[in-house]
Amino acid sequence: MRIWRLTKAALLLLLLGLLIVLAVLYYQGKQAPRANSPYVALGSSFAAGLGLGARETGSPFICQRSVNGYPKQIARMTGLLLTDMSCSGATTHHVVRGGQVFLGPQIDAIGPATRLITLTAGGNDIAYIGDLTAMAYQRQGGIPGFLVGQFWKGAKPVDNRDFATLRSDLVSTLRKIRVRAPKAQIIVVTYPAILPETGTCSQLGIDAAQADMMRPVALRLANVTRSAAKEAGATVVDMATLSKDHDACTTQPWANGSAPTQGVAFHPTLAGTKATAAQIMTKLKEDIR
Repeated sequence: MRIWRLTKAALLLLLLGLLIVLAVLYYQGKQAPRANSPYVALGSSFAAGLGLGARETGSPFICQRSVNGYPKQIARMTGLLLTDMSCSGATTHHVVRGGQVFLGPQIDAIGPATRLITLTAGGNDIAYIGDLTAMAYQRQGGIPGFLVGQFWKGAKPVDNRDFATLRSDLVSTLRKIRVRAPKAQIIVVTYPAILPETGTCSQLGIDAAQADMMRPVALRLANVTRSAAKEAGATVVDMATLSKDHDACTTQPWANGSAPTQGVAFHPTLAGTKATAAQIMTKLKEDIR
């Protein structure tokens, strides 16, 4: 009986804890963003700066926006008031329609006074980073590898990923952004290179065959993003191309491998976010001239 009472008490505490977490997430998700800021940042964890320093004050826990994401760096360099709506795990659907753990649409922060908008999105739509992470965990073995084996069905070949829908969604997203902020400069930032152009390395934690399978996914993601931005009349900062000599296997990586000492697996390094911010600043100065 005593064991049952202790078990019951533990379950009640667990349930209470879950309810508190859900209540906090619901409260954070229902907070209206500061709208109509001069600069609004949109996108996924590659914009949020996941794992690259302290969480931004006021950032929803689910989003994990750090103080070193490239939007924060741009805001510090330009002095523009920033509303950062980027959120780890976000898809293009979340940018436009919301629904990410009680969060509303990211574009709700955009208004007619907004003059600069940055967007990095698409990787989660086609499970690019998720599959790289699952591959590495499975090869690593242990409890993480076992759990991945139970729930992950394996990576799809590039032709079985819905890039057509991603392209359509990106074009639609950019056009909706333009309607909300007709005078804004819209900059689309492609995902930086994670994989080398050939082969693999110990930092990646995946074998050559897996790298060969995922390389076309990265290439198609970059091509689709460039194409959608061009059709919608947005500016591209092409980090996929600019970072070719800074993949996770290099001595100065702009993206992490599977087991980084700082940051998160298969996400930008601090050097990577600094390089991204610098490239955006260069583009802004070019357009001013």
